Amino acid sequence: MAYVVTENCIKCKYQDCVEVCPVDCFYEGENFLVINPDECIDCGVCEPECPAEAIAADSDPKTDPWKEINATYAAQWPNISKKGAVPADADAWKDKDGKADLLSPKPGH
Repeated sequence: MAYVVTENCIKCKYQDCVEVCPVDCFYEGENFLVINPDECIDCGVCEPECPAEAIAADSDPKTDPWKEINATYAAQWPNISKKGAVPADADAWKDKDGKADLLSPKPGH
């Protein structure tokens, strides 16, 4: 079992979760974070840290469309272990629905 980053992270990318992860299993895209399912130890410390409530256990049905996305981009994007710059308009995007089409496949900086 692992945790999965879902649609709510798109364009928010707060990264509070990254700061608490004991195994550094987060990977950064241009406007989204993912968790590497092979590295996640299912400790759950990241979930309550996310202001956008974008992280859930992979047993939660809402994560189903996001499991493959997390695994795919974790293999392509750079690993991060420290919180970086949060997008200036993150709060404006925080509670918006229907952001899936805005997911950028580009790696983070």
